[in-house]
Amino acid sequence: MPPTTDDAGVPVELSSRECWDYVRQASVGRLAVVVEGAPDIFPINFAVDHGTVVFRSAAGTKLAAALGDIPVAFEVDGYDDGLGRAWSVVLKGAASQLGSIEDVLDSETLELFPWQSGEKNHFVRIEPTETTGRRFRISDAARRQVPSAQPQDLPE
Repeated sequence: MPPTTDDAGVPVELSSRECWDYVRQASVGRLAVVVEGAPDIFPINFAVDHGTVVFRSAAGTKLAAALGDIPVAFEVDGYDDGLGRAWSVVLKGAASQLGSIEDVLDSETLELFPWQSGEKNHFVRIEPTETTGRRFRISDAARRQVPSAQPQDLPE
């Protein structure tokens, strides 16, 4: 089993549990899809639901690409300036639109409110087939360059 601390100053691979702890703490993630043969990235707010990620979307490029035949990637990251650590988690897998009325009604109980106004009636679930993450110390030189916006709490 790999070490779960990054005291040595090298990136530490996170366990699946640690990855999901970080995903649950994040409020914004990035959805990576392929649009007309090229990668594209969309910021999304989301909710974690039983080992999956659910987001809402309007019809358009993001939705069409996410529901296409090519798997998607979802990423969250953050840092804690006080501890001098940063982390990144990537989930890869298929995205599907919630189709049954039961799934849609269940998703309504998730705290998932679109930031942008408009019709966001498409609920999409990402079911990861791969979950990876790492945590690492931020170098002192880089820490002087990182704005102290909102440090994330790190799970123990």
